[in-house]
Amino acid sequence: MNPEQRLQELGYELPSQRGSVGNYVSAVRTGNLLFLSGSLSYDYVGKLGEGVSVEQGYDASHQAGLEALRKIKDAVGDLSKVKKFVKVLAFINCTMEFKEHAKVMNGASDLLVKVFGEEIGCHARTSIGAIIPRGAAVELEMVIEVE
Repeated sequence: MNPEQRLQELGYELPSQRGSVGNYVSAVRTGNLLFLSGSLSYDYVGKLGEGVSVEQGYDASHQAGLEALRKIKDAVGDLSKVKKFVKVLAFINCTMEFKEHAKVMNGASDLLVKVFGEEIGCHARTSIGAIIPRGAAVELEMVIEVE
């Protein structure tokens, strides 16, 4: 089963493209590496630890992951061309006291493994607290190896 069939089986839809807020592109390919610009969670606005729960943060990370998959598909035409998710960086809009970054980031990590399997979907990752454009709860950056 290819990744797009797996998305459908799981009941997930890739979001439609949204306009950027700056002078940049959504993805840059050099050789077999694809670098994605930040992918936001549009349904959750606010800070983790202050109005946004860990469960909502998990869902926000999952949504940002779907946004990233749409950017990959737009860039290479077919999600089956993904060979490996190399690195995922999560920026989490949170209070200074918030310490559950890993639980929030699992939303994106779990999505990638469910859709692509462990061999392709498991990745190195980092999560940090940040102030994010549009007040989004989560923003993801990714580096992906593609065919």
